Amino acid sequence: MAGHHLIEAHVAELRRRLPSDVVDELADGLTETYERHLASGQPPSSAATRALAEFGSPATITAAFARQAPGRRTALAMLITGPAVGACWGLGLVFGHAWTWGIPIPLRVGFGLTLLTAIAALLTAAASRTNYARTRIAAAGALGMITLDLALVTAVLFAAPQLSWPMAAAIPASLTRATLAARTIPGILNG
Repeated sequence: MAGHHLIEAHVAELRRRLPSDVVDELADGLTETYERHLASGQPPSSAATRALAEFGSPATITAAFARQAPGRRTALAMLITGPAVGACWGLGLVFGHAWTWGIPIPLRVGFGLTLLTAIAALLTAAASRTNYARTRIAAAGALGMITLDLALVTAVLFAAPQLSWPMAAAIPASLTRATLAARTIPGILNG
């Protein structure tokens, strides 16, 4: 059965906002709802209007998917755990007298800039409640945090004269977070 121009316009708008596989499922459901209304004797325009009313506007549908997006969930998880991991590292670096290590200042500045950029990306993704595409920025934030976690572990192993007790918590916390974040990146990019 042929579709209705209102349904087709609705689906076209969803295609601009959501991943194709999601839109394909929504389009199937919307078409079935439209056909059900047609089968009950409603004229095509009325059937299309009712089907669209049942599904909601593209903005409402996109917002519902954005709130549950893998990128947004990953960003929230990283932002929630970040302060605890950061506190472990902060204490570890202070107790380990990190300012005496032979790490060049440009690397230290680069680390700080990468940290700020990754946090900004994660905050952007976490705050996105209506824009599904923006939640994918979490992949860049997660990749930045993975890089920082691995850089810290490497720096401690090669530059620290000795390990301080907070580093005993910071190293496994960073490795665990990096592993979990790496697992989420494909889902963010494909979701």
